[in-house]
Amino acid sequence: MVQKQESAVGDKVKIITAKEETEGILLESSDSSIVLIKIKSGYNVGIKKEEIMNIELIEKNKEKEDKFETSKSKDFDGDQKSKKNKKISDIKEKKNLPYIDIIITGGTISSKIDYKTGGVSWITKPEELFRFYPELFGVVNVKEIKVPFMKSSEDMGYEDWQTIASEVEKSLNDRDIKGVIITHGTDFLHYTSAALSFFLRNLNKPVVLTYAQRSSDRASSDAEMNLLCSAHAAISDIAEVMLVGHSSENDDFCYAHIGTKVRKLHSSRRDAFKSVNSKPLARIFPDGKIEIMSDYNKRDDSKRTKLDSSFDNNVFLLKYFPGQSKEIIDYIGQKYKGLIIEGGGLGHVAVDSKESWINELKKAIANGLVVCMTSQTIYGKVDEYVYSPARELEKIGVIYLRDMLAETALVKLGYVLGKTKNYEKIKEMMLTNIAREFNDRLEE
Repeated sequence: MVQKQESAVGDKVKIITAKEETEGILLESSDSSIVLIKIKSGYNVGIKKEEIMNIELIEKNKEKEDKFETSKSKDFDGDQKSKKNKKISDIKEKKNLPYIDIIITGGTISSKIDYKTGGVSWITKPEELFRFYPELFGVVNVKEIKVPFMKSSEDMGYEDWQTIASEVEKSLNDRDIKGVIITHGTDFLHYTSAALSFFLRNLNKPVVLTYAQRSSDRASSDAEMNLLCSAHAAISDIAEVMLVGHSSENDDFCYAHIGTKVRKLHSSRRDAFKSVNSKPLARIFPDGKIEIMSDYNKRDDSKRTKLDSSFDNNVFLLKYFPGQSKEIIDYIGQKYKGLIIEGGGLGHVAVDSKESWINELKKAIANGLVVCMTSQTIYGKVDEYVYSPARELEKIGVIYLRDMLAETALVKLGYVLGKTKNYEKIKEMMLTNIAREFNDRLEE
């Protein structure tokens, strides 16, 4: 029998049954026979009411968005003092802290738990983001918070990349601004980091993209440390488009990854992003310590960043698999202007079997389709000269993109096609290192 307790949706409770005790956050349940809670791992668990012996209240709901109002919150000076009834607009800026701009686009880092559904909802007001992350104010002043849109990364397209790039350019060319932070969803974040790497020319200041794998309501959230490390990166001398996030499952430091050499390699770990075929730019610690790991473009506040975001979205990314029908090439050739193939190993597709792609590729290239080759192995590089199948593909006009990541290659091809339709010029630009997309010395 369920005993009446002073607990409500959002409270932390302990549910006791004859078999076990389960702690979690009480959620609103659509089934009157089920008590629904969110456990520490982040999963939602339903327990039949008839099995419950007792529900103990552990802690009343204290919205984390009220973090400014707790005695543990820090003001700009880092002093411990009560923030009760304080609003962000009431907090005075600290004169000796540098200014940055923040661009909020969506993702887990811009979300909070919805106790009615057990899921998450957007932080719709910019001020809410800073109620969740007050430590940021001990590192930087925020001059402007821009919210061009709120989208999950899978809902973004090239026009959204262009919008972000335009906002970044404006911020970077503001003399008061030391750098820019962009909050973003994780799943397709490396596409955006690649796009900004090409769209922002003559970069003068740091551009930092960051994320959260776990929402700020969870004890294991990576959001706070990622933002803190991003703030230190944004005011550093590293004038690069970089992706900053946890280096491991521990809360020790973050890596700053080159925007064109990074990929999401785990679906849920906090250190989901890894540099590929390249070292990270730096280790960045929450206390502001920065250990440089690679050469980088240095800050030059006297320069002006130029927006160069022309883009042709008629590009296609194709993963090759054994036995794949060659007819797919004819279809792509009719619909698109550019094709990136994720081939096997050093850049192979069938050339000797009945499903040989040679004739179809030769025909498509002759009709104007630009075809480039990358490897689905992710690490390593393609090479058209080691085996004869690749030599045949190169001979008919397939462009081999060395160690470039397939996602980066797709973005770059759209960028290049936005500038020229001349094959020789396209090939020249695709093989030119524009935004550190190639690395002559492969490193892990």
